[in-house]
Amino acid sequence: MRILTSVGHYLPGYKSGGPIRTIANLVDRLGDEFQFKIVTADRDSGDEKPYRNIKVADWNRVGRAMVFYIPLKKRSLRCFRRLLCSTDYDILYLNSFFSPHFTIKLLLLRKLRLILDRPLVIAPRGEFSPGALGLKSFKKRVYMTVAKALGLYKDIIWQASSEHEELYIRRWFGRNARVMVAPNLPPPLNTADEPAVVSDKTKGCLKIVFLSRISRMKNLDGALKMLNGLKGKIQFSIYGPMEDKTYWAECQKIISSLSENIEVLYCGSVEHDKTSAVMREHDLLFLPTLGENFGHVILEALCTGCPVLISDQTPWRGLEEKGIGWDLALNKPEMFQDVLQQCVDMNNEEYVKWSERAWEYGLQVTKDDKVVEQNRRLFYKVASM
Repeated sequence: MRILTSVGHYLPGYKSGGPIRTIANLVDRLGDEFQFKIVTADRDSGDEKPYRNIKVADWNRVGRAMVFYIPLKKRSLRCFRRLLCSTDYDILYLNSFFSPHFTIKLLLLRKLRLILDRPLVIAPRGEFSPGALGLKSFKKRVYMTVAKALGLYKDIIWQASSEHEELYIRRWFGRNARVMVAPNLPPPLNTADEPAVVSDKTKGCLKIVFLSRISRMKNLDGALKMLNGLKGKIQFSIYGPMEDKTYWAECQKIISSLSENIEVLYCGSVEHDKTSAVMREHDLLFLPTLGENFGHVILEALCTGCPVLISDQTPWRGLEEKGIGWDLALNKPEMFQDVLQQCVDMNNEEYVKWSERAWEYGLQVTKDDKVVEQNRRLFYKVASM
């Protein structure tokens, strides 16, 4: 079965985070069974130059998939039509709701009947969550209203990554929308069977890592504000691409107001294959995000034995009961501060228990074949419609 996949960014890119990992993991897990053809940008998010060592505007073998890298000047309706009409595929798989080039243009071509009539799947990747819709909300809601009126989303199948996302989709497109739940796939980790690497946690000290894009959605400013008033020696390391420089300037003001016992370091972007090493250097992943469709970085932290402190706006829930971290409500910042102070005060013996449980749980998630089967079933069912 041939699946033509459209996504804003793909390997070797890493700066746009989750969607790249989601598709890469899908290809790794199911690439022997399905033929994935991926249409994507010729450069990483925010970059001015194309990737090195690729053929632009042509097909490239990347792992188990064929990838077509499109430069900006070739992202017209005419060019997309030519590409899709010259490509054989059984399913069209779009990985965004709001992407102007890699979703909306393809939907317009379909509406105008200028491309092949094939089953179409859209995975909104968390774009309908309250946190995501709350950013640039007016423009998004206007587009959603107009798109529904034009019938751009008629006769499509929605992929929801969770029951929560299914509810968000039905909230906008009705009870009768065709929605299938197929969670994001975790990576087939080569190091998953190795013993957990545990840092030497010092009581009264805490090494925290924030690893994500520097954008309002990830709530770095909220994380920084929650550091205020903590006692002990705190090192807060920020990793991630500078997506929103205006927002980063706001965060810098908060950083300058923090007390001397809190050291904040901006460490730049980190390539995906170095993420595990970064996690092992820290005691806690802190990500009070406004919303995550999956949160690959959360799983990556757990798989290295790094406990997590996150918001309750992700699929990762009940963490404290599992003894691997905390998922807390964003409207109760004092609870985040209490947990942070608890982590500062934690001695190494207690921390090792949290770390080992985190690693064991991460290992369990990566070996869950049920999620693989749900994604496989999605494509077979769509093809039969």
